[in-house]
Amino acid sequence: MVIAIDGPAGSGKSTIAKIIAKRLGYYFLNTGSFYRAVCYIHLSRGLNAEDKDSALKTANSIDFSIKDNKLCVNGEDVEPFLRTPLIDKYSSLMSSDPLLREIVTNKVREIAGSMNIVTEGRDTTTVIFPNAEYKFYFDAKPEVRARRRFLERNDENYDDVLSAIIKRDENDKNKAVGALKIAENAIYIDTSNLTMEDVCERVINAMC
Repeated sequence: MVIAIDGPAGSGKSTIAKIIAKRLGYYFLNTGSFYRAVCYIHLSRGLNAEDKDSALKTANSIDFSIKDNKLCVNGEDVEPFLRTPLIDKYSSLMSSDPLLREIVTNKVREIAGSMNIVTEGRDTTTVIFPNAEYKFYFDAKPEVRARRRFLERNDENYDDVLSAIIKRDENDKNKAVGALKIAENAIYIDTSNLTMEDVCERVINAMC
């Protein structure tokens, strides 16, 4: 079974998805980690992240698997290596290639085909898992989402965070590939005035 959650940055997707996965005993699948893994393997081979042809070859050569709830590449756990400034920088660049996204999307679907998962992202319900058994779209006012991010980090100016949120929303909604939008049959939940527990209950109840 696939439970997919879309929505803008700061709407609570990741936090709620992890809680729901834990409650149900499902695997929390972060699609972004797959792109980070491709980037990590590519760079570890001494290859240029800006070379699209070699990046496609790297993506095609990777065998993904999940072991002990860890993302593995060719049988080895790569999760400890995926959250670095270098990977942050180049994984975004590499994942912007539609051909590479198609390769990774197919591999993600293969993984999910044999598991019960909860997953979230920008185009999870519209592109990656359009046939998910349950689809949700989380939303919240920009000011609320900015406040959440500001309180999480506590090292940025609120107005700057709000400006960045609004700019990212605009960019995400206008991407040529994988744009942020509400799937036709997704359940819409505005999390602006809800606690995490409130949102979790609405998700669980919608599945009953």
